[in-house]
This record gives sequence, structure tokens and C-alpha cells, in this order.
Amino acid sequence: MQDEILLTPWRRFSDEDIEQFTPREEEKWDFVLVSDIHQVGSEKEMKRKKFLDELRKKGFIIKKIEDRKVFYGVRAPKQIFWKYQRLLRKPNSRLQSPSDSQEIPVTTRATQHNCLPRAASNHSFSLLRIRIVNFILQNTVTPDLEKLRDLMKKKVFEAMFPLHEKEEKREFLKEHWARWSEIFCPQPIEKIRCYFGEKVALYFAWLGWYTYLLGFAAAAGLVVFIAGITTFNSSQVSKEICEATTTIMCPLCDQQCPFWLLSDTCTYAKVTHMIDNEGTVLFAMFMAIWATVFLELWKRQRATVVTDWDLYRWDEDEEELAIDLINNLQHEPRQYQHSYFRSTIILLLVLVMIAVMIGIAHALVIYRVIATALFTQSPFEFVREQANMVAMVTGAVLHYITIVIMTKVNRHVALFLCDLEKPRTFSQRENNFTVKIFTFQFFTNFSSLIYVAFFLGRINGHPGNYVRIAGKWRLEECHPSGCISDLFIQMAIVMLLKQTISNMMEYLIPWVKCKLCKQQWRPRKRKMMLGEEEEDEDPCKRQWLSNYQLNEVNIFSLFDEFLEMVIQYSFTTIFVAAFPLAPLLAFCNNLLEIRLDAIKMRRLCRRMVPRKANDIGIWLQVLEAIGILAVIGNGLVIAITSDFIPVQVYKYLYSPCLLGNNTDMDCTTGYINHSLSIFRIQDFEPHTKVPKTLPDFVREEIKECRYRDYRNPDDYSYTAQFWHIFAARLAFLILFEHVALCVKLIAAWYVPDVPQWVKNQFLDRQHNDLRKELSMMDFSTDV
Repeated sequence: MQDEILLTPWRRFSDEDIEQFTPREEEKWDFVLVSDIHQVGSEKEMKRKKFLDELRKKGFIIKKIEDRKVFYGVRAPKQIFWKYQRLLRKPNSRLQSPSDSQEIPVTTRATQHNCLPRAASNHSFSLLRIRIVNFILQNTVTPDLEKLRDLMKKKVFEAMFPLHEKEEKREFLKEHWARWSEIFCPQPIEKIRCYFGEKVALYFAWLGWYTYLLGFAAAAGLVVFIAGITTFNSSQVSKEICEATTTIMCPLCDQQCPFWLLSDTCTYAKVTHMIDNEGTVLFAMFMAIWATVFLELWKRQRATVVTDWDLYRWDEDEEELAIDLINNLQHEPRQYQHSYFRSTIILLLVLVMIAVMIGIAHALVIYRVIATALFTQSPFEFVREQANMVAMVTGAVLHYITIVIMTKVNRHVALFLCDLEKPRTFSQRENNFTVKIFTFQFFTNFSSLIYVAFFLGRINGHPGNYVRIAGKWRLEECHPSGCISDLFIQMAIVMLLKQTISNMMEYLIPWVKCKLCKQQWRPRKRKMMLGEEEEDEDPCKRQWLSNYQLNEVNIFSLFDEFLEMVIQYSFTTIFVAAFPLAPLLAFCNNLLEIRLDAIKMRRLCRRMVPRKANDIGIWLQVLEAIGILAVIGNGLVIAITSDFIPVQVYKYLYSPCLLGNNTDMDCTTGYINHSLSIFRIQDFEPHTKVPKTLPDFVREEIKECRYRDYRNPDDYSYTAQFWHIFAARLAFLILFEHVALCVKLIAAWYVPDVPQWVKNQFLDRQHNDLRKELSMMDFSTDV
């Protein structure tokens, strides 16, 4: 009882304090442990008994119900919560100003002022009970030095979970939140918080805010796309391609591909102009500003939310230390440590993993090259004629499959690296894991897109001197109207697959599992003997079994939702210049995602262990990093992938408008002819089979063909125009990124992180606390 003397305050707790931690019903249990029925005297049975005995020594009440599984209801003693309340209640501590140490206020006296009115306070302490009991269960050590996670790995226990409660708040969430009919209604964030805890509530508050502001970006992207459609037939560049009925282009492959006419790609050129126009530059700049404004406004929204929850000055490390002491008075905190050797090993392993993912991107490139060569020999005319397009589409589908597979691999690798790192606390482990898994997922999702955006058609060489894989298959080329359409198609396919198939599986798999489990556990009707009375079923058994039949949740359940949305945010911002419809797809997806997650948490999954939080953690820094990457990525897309810069250079340095003879002429007239180089057929590589001719041409008449590049026809060296365009691309990239970053900084300065009323509220509270303290000092002096 030594720990009782040290940790319990000398005065008696008030009846109000005791009532807060007393279950309203005698049969209300904090946690349920589930185990298979083991043989008496078996090793698993002995391990289970030792663990339960340790809980009983700490004063836990345990109830056993046996069916096809063995269920143990666990209820913690009141003394544990008294100690927690006493350790973390600091009535004389001053509140910290939100602008003192952090941009957003950090947390508070949660157990004193958290949920008001009194009914809401009961919900708050219900969450507190679950959180404390979960910590003690996870950190109780048996005489064999095994914790609960070790016992679960050895199948001593199968599951552990808190119970969904049959109460008004849960039914309210079912009727007004976890329904498809509520898709356009605001979310009851306060009630979500009082049932699932602050961390889940903050996730849905962030997702709702992100979706709301995404509506503006979706509208802007739709306007840009529609504006491109209106110019479908009016682009001078597209007209020149459509009218180039005598421009013979070089073959797209070595063996079976014929010469072809530039006018054959008329439709493709028009579609490209829908994406690649002057509006793209403005939209890219808009999205850079939008990303900054979104984060700044979210910081304000978060400050408002945590102020309403009174979560200032709450310290996660302090709370964890308090619960550690309550669980074990002899506990010694882990000291801060840093190992340069371990950090070096982890860094090298991360680089190796990144290299593997870049290698996968290279494999996708090789697939597209080989697939293009094979499709050109297909017996099907459509596949043969559209070999490049078919290879691109199938490559995008294959990219999506690699994303699904590597997501699972990345998680195991990130966990392994976190184990090597040996973080001090759970929150530090979570942050380290978040950074690693996001880094891996970023390269998994974007390596192939980076190749399409910045390398496709730029490292393939030229006719007569192609860059080849294994000396055989030559790399792909861009269309004469630009490479941005390839990036558009790649992003569209990946986003559509992620938002349809992935979301369907995310909902259908838990739904099917839940149905099958309930079907499996359907009670068998027993024949009643004459005169035998039916036994009353224990109400706990029905509740515990119904919760057990739901899908399992773990510490990654909410993390997976965050990761999915952050990756989507990356797609929405980084390459949005090439895919202006990305915000619209994300907006529509998120409207469904909110209700999908709500239905899963409320109906299909066991109750999550509620966790206290006052922000979305390190995800905020990840989002800020994505905002910077978005500026760089969109600048590179416009400067390198888009034809915007070459067209502008032609317009102001080489166009007919410079002569000033015809003011009505479009200044881009002649651009296509100027952007195509000439290749002499006699200079084909020796081992290259001279391709078949077009039906309307005699083979001997074709002396040369055209290809997209800026090279001299004599020695195939770069022309002066190439270097002019190169300099213009570089200048635009530097200018765009500096302007966009300056605008981001101005927007971040212009929109305060914390609303003024929040700062004023803390100022008034500080002032009142100091005045009260001074008055008490004067009173004690007078006495």
C-alpha cells in the first residue's frame, strides 16, 4: 500500500470527485479481453492466469464469460483515477499565452474544465477511464516479464477492446453523422469528440475543413478546364497540326512502325491544348496560394476548436509519466538519448528503400518501352496504331498495383526502422513512423509521375542515335504537341483507381467481414426439455459478443485515414498544373470519405481507444512541406513539361509578328514547323530496318522525316533556339518559384495563426489569475 500513501492526497476526495469516476451502472466495464479456450494446465492457460493475477493485484475487477471464446470484462479501481486527477490537477498554475511558445496554444486542465455541462463531463471521464485502463493493460508485466502485446503474439489473448456504449450520444452519431443522407450536412465535431476522443474529432474537423476549402480549388480548376474546352478548335498550334497533311514524321519504333503524317494526331493535339494553355500558369499560382491559405486557416480553426475544448497546457509527456507512475510507482522515465551510429544506419536503410522505389519506377519505364514495341506488332489494328497510348494506360494501371503492394511493404519497413531507432515515447515513435512512411509513400506514388513529367521524351536521343535499353529497345518520345497529356492521363488513371477501387475495398472488406462473423456466431437454437425453463442470457455476454464481431482496430486505423488524405493532398497540389481536375476529384471523394469513415467507425469497427490531442501532430509539418513541393513541382511542370515557355519564346523571338507586316496574324503561326527538326533517312542506324512507307508516297521520294526537337539538320547538334528556350525555362522556374514562395509567406503573415479573441481570452484569464493570486497574498498578509 506504499503507492497509495505516496500518490493519494492526504485529504479525502469530495463526493463530486468520486462520482466522476464511478460507473453509472454496476455492470459497466472498461475493457474486454478475448481468449481461446485453452486446456487446463497448458502453457497458454498459465500465462493468461499470471496476467490476470497481476491485474487483480492492482485492484482490477474481472468478470469471466465463457462461450465459444472466453471473455474477460475488466474494470479498474477508483483509486487509479483519483491518483490521475490529483497528479494532473494544478489549480494554481498559470495559463500559457498562445503566442508564448507555439503558434497554436498547447493544452490544458482537461480534467477540471473539459466537457460542460455535467452530462458531457461524464462522457469525458468515460474516455479518460478507457485511455488509462488501456495504458495499464498494455504496460502490465507478468512474472515472466511479458506484456500484453507479447501474450497476444503468442495467442494467449486474441483481442482486447473497449466497448461501444448504448447511449444517447452514440445513437445521435448514428442518426446525424454515420449516414449517407447526411453527406452535405456539417459534422457534429463536439459529439464525435465526446465519444471517440479528441484525436478522432480533430481528424474529422481537419478533413471537413480541407473538403470545404477544396470546393473553391475544385471550382477554379473546373473553370480552367472548361476554358480550355472552349478553345478546343481555336488554338493556332492545334490548327497547324491538323492542317499538316504533308508533314511526314519519323517512325515511333524500329521495325513495324511506318512513317506517319502529323495531321493524324489532330484530336490528340486539341486535347493537349485543353490542358496546356495560359490558364494553367494562373491556376498553378492559385493553387500555391490556396495551399498556404488552407493551412493558415486550419491553424485558426484548430485554435478555435481546442479553445472550446479547453485543451491548453496539456502535455502528452507529462500525462504519460503520470500514468506510468500510477501503473508502477518504481517506474523510471526513459532518458533522452541520441546515437549517431544508429541514425547513420537508419539513414542508409532509408536511402536504400528510396533507391528500391526509384528502381520500381525504372521497371515501369522499361515495361512501357517493351510494351510499346510489342503492341506495334499486335494483330489488332487499334492496338497497333495506338501502341503508345495502350502502353501508357496499362503502365498507369501497373503503377497503381505497385502502389497497393508497396504500401504494405513500406509499413513493415517503417516499423522495423522505428524499432531500430528506439524512440523514447509513443508520440515520438508515432512521429518518426509518420515521417518514414510518408517519405516511402511519396516516392512510391510519385516516382513514375516524376519520370513522365520531367524525363519522358528528353533523354531518348534522336533518330539515328536513340538511347536504348539493353541496346535494343529505344525510349519513348513525346507527342509533337507536348508531354503534358501523358502526365494528365497518368494522374487521372491513378487518382480514379485510388478513389474508386481503394474506397470500395475500404468499405466492402470490413462490411463483408462483419457479416460473415455475425453469421458464424449466430446462436444455435437448443431444444428445450419438458418442464425446463429457459435461462436468462447475461446482458454483458450479448454486448461483449456484438462488439467482438465487429472489425478489429489498432493504432494504425486512424493513421491510415490521415495518410490516405495527405497523399491525396499531394496529388491535388504538386502536379495540379498538369491535371486541373484533381481538386474536383478530391472534393467529390472527400464528401464520400467523411461518411464512409463515419460508418466504419460507428457500425463496422470496434471502438477505438480514445486519445487526447490538441493538434493533428506532425501531419501539419508534412502538409507544409507538401506546400513547398507543390510550388517546385508546378514550376517545373510549366517550365519543362508544358509547351508554354517554347511557345512564348517563339512568339517574342521568331514569330512573323516581329516583322510587323500583318497585325491580324496569330503570333504563334509557324510554331509547329519551327519546333520540328529534320532527319535524313540515309542516317538511320545500320541495324535499324527502314520502315514501310505511307500508302500515298513512293519510297524513293521520302528523303527525310521530322521529329520533335531543336537540332541542326547537318550534324544534329542543338540549335540556338534550343539554348534560348533552355535559358527561358530556367529563368521562368526561378521567377515562378520565388514569386510563389513570396506570396505564400505574405499569405502566412497576413492570416494570423490564432484568432485575436483566443489571445484576448488567455490574456484576460492570465490577468484574473494574477489578480486573484495577489489578492490572496494581501489577505494572508493582513491576517
